[in-house]
Amino acid sequence: MSTATSSGGDAMRPVALITGGSSGIGRALALLLAQRGYNLALVARGTERLAEVRDAVVAEVPHARVECRSADVGDPVAVSAALVDLVDVLGVPRWAVMNAGIARPGHFLDQPLDDHAAQMRTNYMGALNVAHALAPRMAAAGGGRMVFVSSGAAFFGIYGYSAYAPSKFAMRGLAEVLRVELAPHGIGVTLAYPPDTDTPQLAAENETKPQATREITAGGGLWSAEAVAERIVKGVENGRFIVAPGAQMTLLAHAHSLLAPALRIWQTRVARTRRG
Repeated sequence: MSTATSSGGDAMRPVALITGGSSGIGRALALLLAQRGYNLALVARGTERLAEVRDAVVAEVPHARVECRSADVGDPVAVSAALVDLVDVLGVPRWAVMNAGIARPGHFLDQPLDDHAAQMRTNYMGALNVAHALAPRMAAAGGGRMVFVSSGAAFFGIYGYSAYAPSKFAMRGLAEVLRVELAPHGIGVTLAYPPDTDTPQLAAENETKPQATREITAGGGLWSAEAVAERIVKGVENGRFIVAPGAQMTLLAHAHSLLAPALRIWQTRVARTRRG
């Protein structure tokens, strides 16, 4: 069951739907897209944070209409109901941004299966549930853009991410297929690979992140959510399939298969040092 909050605004603006729109990259995208002339359909689990984002957007862009629905993207029935309601109220989105995600790193020998299931449910199944519900409507409305917010963990297996990386690998596979299948229907696809970004999710992730994982993932630096959002929006506006902010993500996006053997050796050395 979803909880609805809304604001007034100009009903003639195109619509951008963002999951995980209550914080981090999703919040930054909401503000940026409102500034670029979009009404917003925001989906997340936390009603209070959604209301805060709605108020922040309206304060900065008074003409933007913001509709918020509280729903778990991993629940196909609940999120489908929220999306149907949003489409009825705002219209079919031109942008659908699958950004909702969780990350709980840890050692495979220590993590329960529930951690694996939860991350697959939110990160991959959540994106699939939203894309599956919206694609027919977007196709019937003449097309649009689907944006999948993945991770550098989708390029190669990273120590400590046995529960997280598979969900992002799966998202990458889905985006690559949909890029081909949905193109004849006027739906473009963008696959974004953010580097480490200063968000509440990263703070929560760091609570369980092994030290070896911290060292392995440190090379890309720490980006602001606003900087990542700007790169994603610019990439979509330029019709790009892959958006990989920063030198490290760009290198991995174009050469991860070639680099993977060396990266495995390096990770093994880091892990051995930490265990020692």
